Amino acid sequence: MSLLIAQGVSKSFGGLKAVQGFALELPERGLYGLIGPNGAGKTTVFNLLTGVYRPDEGTVKLAGRELTRLRPNRIAGEGLARTFQNIRLFGELSVIDNLKVACHLRCPHGMPAAVLRLAGHRAQERALAERCGRLLEMFGLASRAHEQARNLPYGDQRRLEIARAIATGPKVLLLDEPAAGMNPQEKKELRTLIRSVRDTFGLAVLLIEHDMGVVMDLCERITVLDYGKVIAHGPPEQVQKDPKVIEAYLGAPAA
Repeated sequence: MSLLIAQGVSKSFGGLKAVQGFALELPERGLYGLIGPNGAGKTTVFNLLTGVYRPDEGTVKLAGRELTRLRPNRIAGEGLARTFQNIRLFGELSVIDNLKVACHLRCPHGMPAAVLRLAGHRAQERALAERCGRLLEMFGLASRAHEQARNLPYGDQRRLEIARAIATGPKVLLLDEPAAGMNPQEKKELRTLIRSVRDTFGLAVLLIEHDMGVVMDLCERITVLDYGKVIAHGPPEQVQKDPKVIEAYLGAPAA
């Protein structure tokens, strides 16, 4: 059953056609990859799915609900969360406070209840703290809960950003180059973590990644973009042998 469906999604910037007729169906609990050479339009696709850009054409639906014209915060509320190619943590906040900010997306009590410290608000805050604690344990960050996020090692910052996305309670998680800048051991741990996140929370995952070892090991199906167009889609073993994909990465043979 398809959970996230993009159909005919296109976006131009002036005369540049950044994405042309993008289509994807991501099933429940699917773990798919989106790859392509630099400048192929991968992050633009993520920005279109999450409302950062509005498509010129096409539709995006999540669990049957159309997202195409919604703002990013509404889309997050519908259950579509993401991380970024360039880490965007709240650096001045502690690790646990980064998670609490995300958790508040699902909190029903507003400002009056917080100011008056009503019983319902206090219970909600306790539940929120427990949820954040479980996430910190799962992501190996419990010992750093009260450190400022900007002081974490790079690999820990990447894990915190994923944990913060999970804290919003998504149905679909979009990961934009989660292994960027990681060493081989960190990448190995990341693959295990992504699988665990998918299985534990019952999410669908779509990831952009340049490390082909990570992509081929993790992803069940892969979509390949080149110059904003989908040129291939299928299982990893099929995609890596596709002549169009080989040409996109390595160039056409000389005449």
